[in-house]
Amino acid sequence: MNLKDIHSVYFIGIGGIGMSALARYFNFIGKEVAGYDKTQTPITDGLEEIGIPVHFEDNVDLISDTFKHPQTLVVYTPAVPKYHTELNFYQNNGFQIKKRSEVLGIITKDSFCLAVAGTHGKTTTSAILAHLLKECGLPFTAFLGGISEDFNSNFVLDGTEYSVVEADEFDRSFLRLSPTVACITSMDADHLDIYGTKEELYHSFREFVGKIKPGGKLFVRKGLPMEGITFGIEDGSDFCIENIDIEHGTYIFDLVTPSEVIKNVKFNKPGRHNLLNGLAAFGMAVQTGCPPHRLAEALASFKGVQRRFSYQIKEKDFVFIDDYAHHPTEIDAVHQAIREMHPGQKITVIFQPHLFSRTKDFADDFAASLSRFDEIILLEIYPAREEPIEGVTSSWLLDKIENPNKKLVQKSALLDEIKNCKTGVLVALGAGDIGMEVPKIKKELAYAG
Repeated sequence: MNLKDIHSVYFIGIGGIGMSALARYFNFIGKEVAGYDKTQTPITDGLEEIGIPVHFEDNVDLISDTFKHPQTLVVYTPAVPKYHTELNFYQNNGFQIKKRSEVLGIITKDSFCLAVAGTHGKTTTSAILAHLLKECGLPFTAFLGGISEDFNSNFVLDGTEYSVVEADEFDRSFLRLSPTVACITSMDADHLDIYGTKEELYHSFREFVGKIKPGGKLFVRKGLPMEGITFGIEDGSDFCIENIDIEHGTYIFDLVTPSEVIKNVKFNKPGRHNLLNGLAAFGMAVQTGCPPHRLAEALASFKGVQRRFSYQIKEKDFVFIDDYAHHPTEIDAVHQAIREMHPGQKITVIFQPHLFSRTKDFADDFAASLSRFDEIILLEIYPAREEPIEGVTSSWLLDKIENPNKKLVQKSALLDEIKNCKTGVLVALGAGDIGMEVPKIKKELAYAG
């Protein structure tokens, strides 16, 4: 596929965080862009604000003639069902149709590609990496899986020599990439609806490593079953964080590299998992030739990513945090961060499970992770792309939680429940539409205060 020959690009599932970044890219380079999505969201509103038409009904008649021309590229997400009318129209009429991951691979293959893989931490690590490259003045493009608070976008185009991408293991998408420098942050069992077994997931990660360009580098968190440059916390890794202190919610530490020790580095995102994300991004950025001391200094000014340990309210006697965590390991990481940064406070969690299959596969782990909070408010399972699985419900999950302070609440009754909630820290977790409730909760809590 030669991008020069493409006049227009139509996206099926344009509201996805990765799809919308690609839509912004093609719009930026002057292509005609439009798309369909199932639901109107702030992401689709943002696309329409920059002149990209979006409609929300699966109807071929709503696609303008501009996008029925043979020189239209059609990009779709695997989350779109096979029976989708618009997808079938393009398939039946011989259009050039690509998955998002294929297009991302084509765009980035000739660049110095920095690709972040892992079952957790991709989005934050990629966003930190983009921030570091920006601070060093490098010409780069970034396709992010979340809205960076530094760029207020999930897409950055400051040049094409370097690229920053998330290497997503879902649907084996990351096998379309050709990284120069790659990173694996974690390899916990996930997406078992795709892979079936943890061993098959591992096999796919090994295939991804095989995609690294000759002479390229691989960073791996120490302890993972992969050979590469290691990173970790106080464990003797090649890139290592040591002597951690916390002052006013900021980490201060020494950063040990293979060649030097950089002292008194500052980083403002809570949680050891975020320290690891920052360290991985730092190590990868060093490979571009940026001075390590300059990169270490830039870590301190990283603002964050929306829905990644985002403080919505931060008062002396009350805190409200929003996070995308949707896997037991991620929930544990958020819990650790809150206990470390807000010791002695009562913590209430609102959790919306994401996918019936994931809830079924990790039910006992979810129950154990949620039980660690002082109070649990559980919402119904967000189905996303799935049909219900018999017996797999939030009520079933609630029964497994070994904590008496637990309750199943309908989303429509959530605000009323929160009004009566006496807690020091309230945290909303999940990858479904709970993020749409966060502004309402914040408004309600601000009004109550």
